[in-house]
Amino acid sequence: MSIELIVTLFCIGFVGSFISGLVGIGGSIIKYPMLLYIPPALGLVTYTAHQVSGISAVQVFFATLSGVWALRKDHLIHYRLVGYMGVAIVAGSFIGGYGGKFLSSEMVNLVYGILATIAALMMFAPKKGIEEQSCAQVDFNRTIAAVAGALVGLASGIVGAAGAFILVPIMLLVLRIPTRVTIASSLAITFISSIGTTVGKVLAGDVLFWPSVVMVIASILAAPLGAIYSKWVNTKVLQAILSILIICTAVKIWWDMV
Repeated sequence: MSIELIVTLFCIGFVGSFISGLVGIGGSIIKYPMLLYIPPALGLVTYTAHQVSGISAVQVFFATLSGVWALRKDHLIHYRLVGYMGVAIVAGSFIGGYGGKFLSSEMVNLVYGILATIAALMMFAPKKGIEEQSCAQVDFNRTIAAVAGALVGLASGIVGAAGAFILVPIMLLVLRIPTRVTIASSLAITFISSIGTTVGKVLAGDVLFWPSVVMVIASILAAPLGAIYSKWVNTKVLQAILSILIICTAVKIWWDMV
C-alpha cells in the first residue's frame, strides 16, 4: 500500500472509531460509505462492497472492544440486556456475515440503505421519561430484546456492520433504555455481534489484511477517546449526532443507488 492510502485509511478509521465510542455504535455507518467513496475519489483504490464490508467487520470488532474497555468501570453497561441481545445477535450476524457472499454488491448496498432508513425514522420518535433511570433501575422485555437482536444481527452481518446504528434506536425507542446506558450496553452488544460478523467475513474471503490492520490501529487509539468523552456530553446532543449521521448516510446510499 502507498503512504497516501495508509494515511487515508487511518484517518477514516480514526474519525469513525471516535464517533463509535462517542455514540455507542460500531462505526460502520460512517466507515462503510467513507471506505466506499473516499479512496477512489482521491485516485487511490476502489474497494468492492464485499471488501468494504469485510474491512469494516474486523475494524468494528476492535473499535467496540476498545470502547467497552474504556467504560468498564462506570456502571453503565446493563449486563442482562447485553446477554439477551448479544447471544441472539451473534447468531444472526454469523449467518448474515457468511451469507452475504451470495449477494451482489448492489444487494449489499440495498440492505445497508434499508437499515439506515429504518434507523433514521426511529430516531425521530419521542423518548421521554427514561433518562433519569440508573442502570440498576432499567427493565426490559426479554423476548423483544432477543428477537430484535437476531433480526438486526442477520441484516447487519450482510453489510459487515455490527448493527448498532439500528440497535441503538431500538434500545432507545422500543426497549426504552436511557441514552448513556444504551451507549455503553450497545458497545458491548456490538462487540459480541462483531465476533460472528468477522468470522463470517473471514470465511467468505472478504477481509483484506493490510487495510484492516491500518483501520484496527486507528480504532484502538480513537474509540476509547470517544467513549470517555461521551460521559461529559449532553444526552440530547449525543442523540442529535447519531440522528444526523444516520440520515446523511441513508440519503447518500439511496442517492447513489437511484
